[in-house]
Amino acid sequence: MNILLVYPKYPTTFWSFTYALKFISKKASLPPLGLMTIAAMLPTDWQVRLVDKNVRSLSDHDLLWADYVFLSAMTIQRKSAESVINRCKALGVKIIAGGPLFTSVPDEFNHVDHLVLNEAEITLPLFLEDMKHGRARHVYTSSHWANLTATPVPRFDLLDKKKYASMNIQYSRGCPFDCDFCNITVLYGRVPRTKNADQLIAELQALYSSGWRGSLFIVDDNFIGNKGKLKKEILPAIITWMQERKHPFNFYTEVSINIADDEELMQLMVKAGFDQVFVGIESPNEDSLAECSKLQNRNRDLIASVRKIQRAGLEVQAGFIVGFDKDPAFIFERLIGFIQESGIATAMVGLLNAPWHETLPPHEAGRADCEFSDRRQY
Repeated sequence: MNILLVYPKYPTTFWSFTYALKFISKKASLPPLGLMTIAAMLPTDWQVRLVDKNVRSLSDHDLLWADYVFLSAMTIQRKSAESVINRCKALGVKIIAGGPLFTSVPDEFNHVDHLVLNEAEITLPLFLEDMKHGRARHVYTSSHWANLTATPVPRFDLLDKKKYASMNIQYSRGCPFDCDFCNITVLYGRVPRTKNADQLIAELQALYSSGWRGSLFIVDDNFIGNKGKLKKEILPAIITWMQERKHPFNFYTEVSINIADDEELMQLMVKAGFDQVFVGIESPNEDSLAECSKLQNRNRDLIASVRKIQRAGLEVQAGFIVGFDKDPAFIFERLIGFIQESGIATAMVGLLNAPWHETLPPHEAGRADCEFSDRRQY
């Protein structure tokens, strides 16, 4: 088989960083980790190529080479994904699609040949087995959560690494919190599932052996979802590996604000090479936090928490949302004051939006996903 992995283009938004990437001579912030992981699950005798439309254009020659196009996308990439689908249809190339966009609204993509939904560790082997025997179905889905210890090392060799500002790996999926605006728990559950230390070190070693040095994003939506395992197993293993290789990477990731309550965890992260964290603060207005069930942010001095993280040696980037029913008329001025007073280096302020999600009942269809968390997913 000739397999072409295609990653759609991001529209221009704050997090596409198109305004800044030109200054460092890069084409994209991060490579498509999901497709790189999928590539590692395919039969080893298949020919596999990757086209990231954020890095280079997709030609008809690319598409005609392929027996199948594997397409993964997030909701914000929908317009570009639909363009790829239309081009494949026009050229007679079959499409296999998965990822959050297609998992969220599969009925809107009945024209795609095969939908391999939810987590690929479960559904992709079923599809490949049926394909082998000539009985591939239209839809593959599962209500179970994947065991991440079965996840292979991504195919970093498929990348032109010089085109990216940072590399990325994943340690866990799922978040113990259940904020109403976020789709993470719908897609990945509330019990964090993790890889083991040996797996994570193998991924670090693969990147190191490929020649990569510098920035490395751990894409977990809440890296500290299982703090005990991090402190006992994962961070000590990273610290040892980093020290033996003279600290080739600097890590950044996403965490919840309660990291400020664990001095030991912050010290271990800094020792391991973390220098930035993204924190979902959402709002300085207590009523808005209660409205969206951001319970971990309530009843605390948020500015004091941010400063505590900063004093530990971690630069705080943060996300904010405006548009809650409980937002006062002066919320914009209050947000500006909060950001300035806290010394947050990079702040993303987004409008609350409410995309439909297939798995939500109609009365909960007002839930929305934050662009930042959505764009980091497979």
